Amino acid sequence: MRKLACLVLTALLLVGCGSGPTGTAGFVAGDGTLTLLPPDQRAAAPVLEGETLDGATWRSDSAAGKVLVYNVWGSWCAPCRAEAPALVAASRRTADRAVFVGLNTRDLDKAAPQAFVRAFEVPYVNLYDPNGALLLKFSGQLPASAIPSTLLIDPQGRVAARIIGETTEATLVDLVDDLAAGK
Repeated sequence: MRKLACLVLTALLLVGCGSGPTGTAGFVAGDGTLTLLPPDQRAAAPVLEGETLDGATWRSDSAAGKVLVYNVWGSWCAPCRAEAPALVAASRRTADRAVFVGLNTRDLDKAAPQAFVRAFEVPYVNLYDPNGALLLKFSGQLPASAIPSTLLIDPQGRVAARIIGETTEATLVDLVDDLAAGK
């Protein structure tokens, strides 16, 4: 059954990537909806390991004990470009208590996302996930076609919050502060 669910999610993601050189068909812009889970309803986040845009390997367990902020983005995504300054600012303001990680998806090669990271001076690691394999690990927690999306993992390693669509610096800083304080 799990394999079937993965195949269905992969098919949905690939259908969304079907047209145009940048794979924007099937892209769904979120409306900024925030879902915050009470601590007793939080499920363990999967351990992610992937290749960064610079070719290094990164593992999520390297952020143990801190809030982990995953932002799903694509270089071709206008809302991703719009929210990039907010993510950069929030990551800098919360660097002592949070680790930000970009999950770059649907870009066919690394050139465009690397240019995006340089243009917005993104200081945090970005994993290259063109096929959505890392996204599939969040099956049931993060829609594969909603870009941008942001997931926050509490210091205990549990999925605590989800933002579907563009977010703001203030929202991210407030969420990080609350999660770091044990809320």
